[in-house]
Parts: sequence; C-alpha cells; structure tokens
Amino acid sequence: MLRARGRGARQQEPERVHRARLPLRRSLLGRLLAVSALVAACSVAATAWIAVQTTSGAIKQEQGQNLTADARIYDTLLEYAARNPTWDGVGATVRKLARESGRRVALTTQGRQPLADSATGETARALPPQASAVVDPLSVNTVLAARGADGQGTGADRIDPRAVGPFRLSAADSRALRRTADDKVACLSRAGIASDVVVGASGRPRVQIVGNDPERALGTRCDLAALDAPTRSERKALDALTELADACLKRQGREGVTLNNDLSWGDPAPVAVPGEPGALVPRPVPAPRDAPAEQAAPSVEMPELTGERDRAIASCVGTARSEQLSSYVASPALLFIGDEGGATLPGFDLSPANTARIAGAAALVLALTVGASVFAGARLVRPLHALTGAAQRMRDGEQPASVPVSGDDEVGRLAAAFNDMSAHRARLEEQRKAMVSDVAHELRTPLSNIRGWLEAAQDGLADPDPAFVSSLLEEAVLLQHIIDDLQDLAAADAGALRLHPEPVEVRELLGQVAGAHQARAENAGVTLAVTAPAPGPALSADPVRLRQAVGNLVSNAVRHTPEGGRVTLRAYVAGRDASGPYAPGPNASEEGRGTAVTGGGTVVIEVTDTGSGIPADDLPRVFDRFWRAEKSRSRRTGGSGLGLAIVRKLVEAHGGTVEATSTEGEGSTFALRLPGAGGRPAPDGMTTAF
Repeated sequence: MLRARGRGARQQEPERVHRARLPLRRSLLGRLLAVSALVAACSVAATAWIAVQTTSGAIKQEQGQNLTADARIYDTLLEYAARNPTWDGVGATVRKLARESGRRVALTTQGRQPLADSATGETARALPPQASAVVDPLSVNTVLAARGADGQGTGADRIDPRAVGPFRLSAADSRALRRTADDKVACLSRAGIASDVVVGASGRPRVQIVGNDPERALGTRCDLAALDAPTRSERKALDALTELADACLKRQGREGVTLNNDLSWGDPAPVAVPGEPGALVPRPVPAPRDAPAEQAAPSVEMPELTGERDRAIASCVGTARSEQLSSYVASPALLFIGDEGGATLPGFDLSPANTARIAGAAALVLALTVGASVFAGARLVRPLHALTGAAQRMRDGEQPASVPVSGDDEVGRLAAAFNDMSAHRARLEEQRKAMVSDVAHELRTPLSNIRGWLEAAQDGLADPDPAFVSSLLEEAVLLQHIIDDLQDLAAADAGALRLHPEPVEVRELLGQVAGAHQARAENAGVTLAVTAPAPGPALSADPVRLRQAVGNLVSNAVRHTPEGGRVTLRAYVAGRDASGPYAPGPNASEEGRGTAVTGGGTVVIEVTDTGSGIPADDLPRVFDRFWRAEKSRSRRTGGSGLGLAIVRKLVEAHGGTVEATSTEGEGSTFALRLPGAGGRPAPDGMTTAF
C-alpha cells in the first residue's frame, strides 16, 4: 500500500513539471519578441534621427536659398516701382525673374487685381490669401531690402533711395556736372589722390575718394564744393519739398524750416579751403548709400534728434517726401512668390504636430514589428510546446502520441523526426515486451520438462534409466542453446561480439556446414547439395561465426522443407575486382558471372529451399527476434525465433548484409553478402581478435 502511494506520488511530480510553463523572459517566444522589439526600436530611432537631420539640413538650405531669391526678386521690383510711375510693362521683368529663380512670381494691386503673373493657362493656380510682401518704394520692407542690398539697410528712412522724383537731373545738367567731376578727379590725381566719379540715382555725379580717409581732398586746391551746388530743377524741387514740410509744421503750430541740399535743416558748418584765405565752403555731407553704379538719392541724414522740434521736423520732412514722390513712383502692389506647383512657402518645420506625426509613425512601425514578432513567435513556439509535452508524456510512461506536422520547414521536419522516433520507440517497446514473454516461454518449456521428469522420479513414477537421463540431457541442451543465443544477441547489441578473422575458403566452409546437417536432412527426407566453383571464393572472416550463421540458415531451411524437397548452398562473387571461372548463382549480376575472387569484390552465399515459402507481408519481419511464421509451432518444430536474428547480427559484424526473397508455395532464398578478401573491415563497435 505504501509502495503504491509512493509510486503515485512519483508519477504526479513529473505531471506538475509537465504543466509548468517557462516565464516569458526565459522562453523562446520572449527572447524572440525582445530581440525583435529592440531591433525595431533601434532601426526606427536611427531612421527617424537620420531623416530629421537630413531633412532639417536640406530644408534650412532650401529656405536660405529661397529667402535670398525672394529678396532679389523684391529688390528688382522695388527698383522698377521707384523708377516708373505705373506698373505698365512689368510683365517682362516678372517672367525673367521667374525663369532665373524657378519660382512663381505674381503682382496684384492692393485690391488683388492682377498686374503680372509668371504662371499662365492651366499652371496658374489660385493665389494664396496672404501675400509674400508689399512692393512700395515709399514704405520699404527693411528686412528684404537689407538682404537685397547685401546686408546694407536703409536705417530709419523707409523711402527707397532710388525714388528721386523731381530731383532727377536733366541730361544737359548731368553732362555738365560730369565734366566738372572729371576735372576734379584729374586734379586730385595730379595731387596724388586716387578718386572715381560715381553717378547717383538722380543722375548727379560725385567724386569718391579711394581709401579710408576722404578728408585728404580738403588739403588740395581741387574745389569739390562746386559739385554740391544745386541745379535749377533741384532748387525748385527743394523749394516745393520745403513748402510741404512747412505746411505740415504749421498744422502742428510750429514754425517753418529751411532745408539744405542734403535735406538737413539748420546752417551747414563752414569749412576753410586751403590756399584761399578767408574762404569758407560748406562741408559736403556723404550720401547715405554708396554703390559702384549709382549715387543714393537725397535722404534724411541728421544728427541725433533730442528735442521735440527736431522730431517734429523729421516727421514732417518724411511725410512731405512721400507726398512729393507719390506721383513719380508706382502705386503699392502685392507680391506673391511661391513654387511652380502652387505652394507659397516651401519647407518643413519640426512643430509639435510634425513631431507627433513622426512619433506616431515610429510607434506604428514598432507596434507592427512587435505584432509580427508575436505572431511568428507563437507559430514557432506552438509546435515546440507540443513536442515538449509529448516528450514529457513519453518520459512519464504514457502511451507515445504523434504531434501534428505543420509544414516542411525546420520545425515541421523536427516534428516528423519526433513522430518517427516515437513510432520506433513504440515498436521497440512492443518488441521488448514480446521478447520478455517469448524468453519466459522458451525457458519455461525445457525447465517444465526437467521439473516434470525429476518430480516423477522423486515420486517413483519414473526410473532413472539411461533413457531418462538422455531426456533430461536433451532438455538441458535445449535450455543451454537458448541461453547461448540470447548471449550472442546481447553481445552483438553491445558491440562486444568477438571475431577472429582469418582467410576462409567458402567452398570448404559450405561443405563443412552441409556435412554437419546431412544426417538431419536425411531423416527429414530432404536433399542437401553444395554448388561452388573450384577454387571457390575466398574471404577474410571468423570461420566459427560464419559456420554458425550459415548453419542457422540451413537448419531453418531443412525444418521448413517438406519430404522430397531440396536445400542448396551456393557461393559466387558479385564485384568488379574478380577473375577466374566459377559457378554463379541465379541472382549473380552479369558483371560477376564466370569469375572467382582474387581480391575485393562481394562474396554472396545463398541458401535456397523448395519449402512452403514466406508470405510477402511477413518478409520484412523474418529477422525480428522470436518471430515465427506459424505461431503454433513449438521450439522442437519451429525453433526459438532467434536463429535469423543471430544470422543478421553475425553478418553485420563481418561488415556484410543479409536479405531474404521468397515465393509462397515455391520456396525461399536467404543471401549473405560479405566483403571479399581485402574488403572492408568489421563495423565500429565489433571486437576483432587476431
């Protein structure tokens, strides 16, 4: 009772082990999932970082290029507006700017009436609701103007210096002043001072000293003040501007002002001209904007304004200038700059919304990767769980069961191999159980006979005469024979079967086996014959073990051949390394007919009978242990069922094979195929003694 309980406890423990699941962190699925998630996260992060860095750099570069191009477009159109009173004819300039920049350029009035557009026909999409800039020479966008002027802004004066209006000189005045300026340059050149003539937007030339010290000209006899004297048209325009400024000041209750040529107010500081004692000339005031090709127009240049009057004068002068120039420049226009596809502002910024999109896309990719990993891992682990469960059930002694084979992949092949192993194990288990039963049965019969005879002698029912002793000896011999057969099989299975190979002449060996079984064959009415060439095939083998194998076949053939039948022992060679005549058997190949062994090749020994034959379904099992074609046959009539199993083990120990062919009702043939002299050695695991 206690032993039964102990066995039950031991059987329950493996069941608990079988049902226990590995934690996810140690399972194959967990590791696969972790690796896939890590790889996906790293790849997503690296891809996102590279994409952001590359895109941001490209966008910044493109935006910088676009801003530079936009500033150039704005400056060109601003110059057009400053020099022309209307926008008529601006279309050619707009199309040229569009070709050079690869952008769409459009101009409209402030009421969004089109003035010019580089996109026409089907490519002309609707303009965006917000303009890129307002082109107004009287109110300049200082940021775009600074970019268009290579970083030189306009300061506080928002009127474009190229808008000169009535201050533009006539051609005659401009030529006269140019001649004077050329004379001054020649004079300065004679004095060793390099200078150039620069013509401003109004057409007035001026002398520009080369170098960083323009005061050097004051020490010469070259009078540069003559170039600063206003012409009649300039004086008229200055008077008109002064009247407008005075009107503005009077509306504020202030006194009027007198403007100088440079649009400053108050008396200019007198400057003594060297070489002319007592002569004073006004100090020239530099123009606010110097350029190689033109001189800036008059603009408000004044000392720092600290008083209220100066601030009021500056405001009125600016208002007066805008009023005076309004009829000489084009009216304000809306400028639209965009891509040819219709977008107005190219680029991309990492705003919170864009960052959220990137994070969402990365999370989606990561989720898909994890989901795919879970799906693939589950499909991979499911058959492994089934294999593990089946193996544990086999370990616990349960009936082996096959696992489903899902496909022809590695896991499917593993499942198929496990099923084959399970089926083979089941067959081996059945054979083991049958062998134990057969061994018990085979040993019980002679032991029962011996016990019966001895009990009969003890009870006085049998006399211990010579016949009695002979019967006991026969049963003891049978018992010893069974034990010897089992010992040979055990030695062969363990690889400990000892062989003593030596040169063997097959014809002589077959004659010895036939002589040993001749008496039994004659008693059974069976003819026993040997067919072999002279000299017969030679091989290297253990003669005792080989006679045992052939003798088992002959004994089996005589036992299953009816009276009047025939058992034939035949030997021949089936190999390429052979020469000499011999008598081939019926199954010999054409390549081996008519030759005998001199070295190598395969020696075939056949034992053929004319008995009842073996059914085709039983042929694969004839070499199994304790198998009999007729289950009702006893040891005395059908043998123990170990003879053919021993034959196979002995032949395999010699490096050969054995096969059986049979036709039911006609007879059977057992063929031993052994390596000839110089053939391959015995397989690993067999012990060979020399």
